[in-house]
Amino acid sequence: MSLGEFDLISRYFTRGVGRDREAPGVVLGIGDDAALLQVPPGAELVVAVDTIVAGRHFLASTSAHSIGHRALAVNLSDLAAMGATPAWATLALTLPAAEPQWLQGFATGLFELALQHGVALVGGDTTAGALTVSLQILGTVPAGTALRRSGARAGDLLVVTGTLGDAGAGLWLSVQAADEAGEVQVADPAAAAALVRRYDYPTPRVAFGLAARTLATAAMDLSDGLVADAPKLAAASGLGAVIDVERLPLSGALRAVTDAAQARDWALGAGDDYELLLAVPPERLQELTESANRLDLPLTVIGELRAGSGVSWVSGARVYVPGVAGWDHFR
Repeated sequence: MSLGEFDLISRYFTRGVGRDREAPGVVLGIGDDAALLQVPPGAELVVAVDTIVAGRHFLASTSAHSIGHRALAVNLSDLAAMGATPAWATLALTLPAAEPQWLQGFATGLFELALQHGVALVGGDTTAGALTVSLQILGTVPAGTALRRSGARAGDLLVVTGTLGDAGAGLWLSVQAADEAGEVQVADPAAAAALVRRYDYPTPRVAFGLAARTLATAAMDLSDGLVADAPKLAAASGLGAVIDVERLPLSGALRAVTDAAQARDWALGAGDDYELLLAVPPERLQELTESANRLDLPLTVIGELRAGSGVSWVSGARVYVPGVAGWDHFR
């Protein structure tokens, strides 16, 4: 079955157009040359965009449903790091072919997550070419309240949500399965499946980002690995940091499929966890922890910010030198 561009858009990406046009702030949605949006009074617009490319961000074997979910999730994670409320999205989709089954799976994965977070798809573009998905997310924050990377102060604690390294392990398991044309033999198949799902379906911490907005002094999401991202937050705030790798939160599933050294390396450098790294004054830690508990979300103190520059890594009382570098698209 051959689909033209406008048939493709109409069939798979205008679902709920009536709802979108009635969504808060949507004056004009899909169907015109551009969308018209109304930002609430007293709010600032928060905008992020991410591109995911076949062979770079997901495997050829990745399901269309997972790709649709991921395209939105990685952008929602950026808004979570800013303490923003998601509102609208635009999508640029480049496809080798307009295959109905693939498009149905992709659209379902995208819209399921959009519905969870109240995001209306208000425009975009489709074209032919190598599989590439670019999604722009737009949200709002009350003026002057957005979390930034640059607001931390010396003495603030560094905390992370969730667990680290799971997505790295999930990617490794997926690559091994693809190379071996089947499932990888591991001692705990249930743990392996949980790790693969963590990679295929990242969970953006939007609700926690909103709760942290008045408590944290700085935040960012962990997309490139802690060893790459923590120095960015410290530098943006003009500070140094010390992080104890013994404190890194590792899931039971991760511990079940690998040894301690590999688990630590994935937690430090693999990326794709999309957890939040935050700076919080010690006196606000209890309140922030209570907010995390209400969301059933682990929160772990892994270090602190100090006067100076650079990140010092320790293992208990000993200096630690990470053996991984984190993700860099052009390295």
